[in-house]
Amino acid sequence: MRARGPLPQLGGGTFITDGGMETSLIFHAGFDLPLFASFVLLEDESGRRALREYLDHFVRIAREHDVGLVLDTPTWRASADWGAQLGYTAEALADVNRNGVAFVERVRADAGDGMTIVLSGAIGPRRDAYLADDRMSADEAEGYHHAQLATLADTPVDLATAYTLTNASEAIGIVRAAKRVGLPVAIAFTVETDGRLPDGQPLREAIDEVDAATDRGAAYFLINCAHPSHFANVLPALGATGERIHGLRANASAKSHAELDESETLDDGDPEELAADYASVRRWLPSLNVVGGCCGTDHRHVAALVDAWLDAA
Repeated sequence: MRARGPLPQLGGGTFITDGGMETSLIFHAGFDLPLFASFVLLEDESGRRALREYLDHFVRIAREHDVGLVLDTPTWRASADWGAQLGYTAEALADVNRNGVAFVERVRADAGDGMTIVLSGAIGPRRDAYLADDRMSADEAEGYHHAQLATLADTPVDLATAYTLTNASEAIGIVRAAKRVGLPVAIAFTVETDGRLPDGQPLREAIDEVDAATDRGAAYFLINCAHPSHFANVLPALGATGERIHGLRANASAKSHAELDESETLDDGDPEELAADYASVRRWLPSLNVVGGCCGTDHRHVAALVDAWLDAA
């Protein structure tokens, strides 16, 4: 196991992330990403150039605002079932994950000294990020996610972040698998318009369940892939559980997941309104210091929200 120091974002200060990587690359850069898999862009020069141009926006924002940056690999879909659908063997997927880390390593190196950049290995759910039917047990999830996490653990990433999770069982399995390979992991739940996970569980209960089953094994939690209007009403009920949420990566659109799934155009909302929404939920999330975007957001949204975030500090 690689030796890793404390995660800088747990020591305080403001950190940003990128925005909606896949939606930006599809709708703004014009790429066809099969199954929403951005890792396919690592295969050729034009794809790598587009990824680099996308990520460099956020490096500049972090530098200009003197904040930290959590930089994700383009590997959200780089796990066994999704890779198999795209024709990747287990060995090829391991290479994809290693190449994804090497890519963001170069971005961090080129940023130079004077910036705090945390490398995060992005992973995603085994099944659709908007559906919670046919749930796995925690043991099944641990077995499924182990391969990707083991590969990431043998690279210089500082942590893994599991995005768009729809239920506590899969999250528990991911945390257990990450602990086995010695890799810190953050857990990001998505919620529906009622503030509950897609399987109907309240957010507070899901976080508490994961913590109880893993001895608080997750480094921290995030909310992602939902608009603030979908979950703002449940935040006051979080109580002390809210202290476990360090990250927020919201969608630009207030549409439901079902509506977004059926949309053929990008709803990128209003960056200033989204930024105001971030500032308004701050009082309910005392540990929140990692802020960025998800579907429909890009560098404009992240620049606006970090402005509002720092102004509200």
